[in-house]
Amino acid sequence: MSAEHERNIETLIRAVVRDFRETARTTGIAVADPELIDALRRVPRDKFVPDSGSGHAWDNRALPIGHGQTISQPFVVALMTQLLELQPGHRVLEIGTGSGYQAAILAELAEEVYSIEVVPELAAAASARLDRLGYRNVQVRTGNGRDGWPEAAPFDAVIVTAGADSIPKALVEQLRTGGRLVIPVDTGWGQDLRVCVKEEDGSLRERSVLPVIFVPLVGGR
Repeated sequence: MSAEHERNIETLIRAVVRDFRETARTTGIAVADPELIDALRRVPRDKFVPDSGSGHAWDNRALPIGHGQTISQPFVVALMTQLLELQPGHRVLEIGTGSGYQAAILAELAEEVYSIEVVPELAAAASARLDRLGYRNVQVRTGNGRDGWPEAAPFDAVIVTAGADSIPKALVEQLRTGGRLVIPVDTGWGQDLRVCVKEEDGSLRERSVLPVIFVPLVGGR
């Protein structure tokens, strides 16, 4: 790793750490987990960004990846990941693979990651990229994320990286009791990032975390 590459990574880490601190009053999280910071250091974000955006690969901002989709801002990736409270043995469902960057971060912290992408070209590219980078604990497939991945359920955590008009019922059903779901939900005037915990009776205990902007979750209810 070149000295410039190391500087780019550390600049990004400082920006993410600062954003955690500055949004703490809203998110309730002032400090990023050390394991999460280590994952951000290990995952080469520049490998997940198209050549057209390579000069900004280590910027703390979202970038276009084609097909009307984006690679999320690293701070938002980090925040959503920390809200899942992942443990080494956990199995995670991700809705919205995109470039595969979020899946790679999850794969650094969990045992298995199942990721669904509605755009076939993005799913194929992300799967090949993750395999090339050695992420053998990630499975990617093309499909409607609202349906989840029933044959692999239940999951310890579910993360949705697109704005939903409501929380898909199938995703709640596929989440184990006590599991956590992190999802941006449309409010009519924007999107609200929510963290939800599944209760014993199957209901969700929800908490609003932060206003966000994501591409819409496509597919029927």
